[in-house]
Amino acid sequence: MKCATHPDVETNLRCGKCGKPICPKCLVQTPVGARCRDCARLQKLPTFQVTADYYLRAVGAAVGMAFACGAAWWAIRAVMGVPYFNFLLAAGFGYAVGEVVGRSVNRKRGRTLAAIAGAGVALSFVISIFPPWGPWLWFSPMSLVISLLAVGLGVWIAVTRVR
Repeated sequence: MKCATHPDVETNLRCGKCGKPICPKCLVQTPVGARCRDCARLQKLPTFQVTADYYLRAVGAAVGMAFACGAAWWAIRAVMGVPYFNFLLAAGFGYAVGEVVGRSVNRKRGRTLAAIAGAGVALSFVISIFPPWGPWLWFSPMSLVISLLAVGLGVWIAVTRVR
């Protein structure tokens, strides 16, 4: 017997639902047995099915949180002035941005949503350095390295919230 999709391949396998001959290349293993691709109907989980509307919501939430967190980051750092405090701020703002982005898209998940949340944290750091409303904050080289490591931590936390 020949495979229905690959007529040059000999096979003894059949789809468990429709009975069509399938080769090992065409085989899709399901919880109820071997199926052809048509009968298996492979679909993403609803949690990972993200439409353009959800992406727009995520971008809006990330930008809004970036401005809010950037303003708070600038104000706290202007008052405190301790560079090591940036680790705590970045972790908190990363969690906040990731959580708001996740809630804005009804807890959907995906790589693109994770990238949007991570970009939101990075944008909040940029806004905290160059705020449109006040004086820019400058760093020493060591303080800049510490701040960039802190931003990396914040991005990682935001990404893990929606990945």
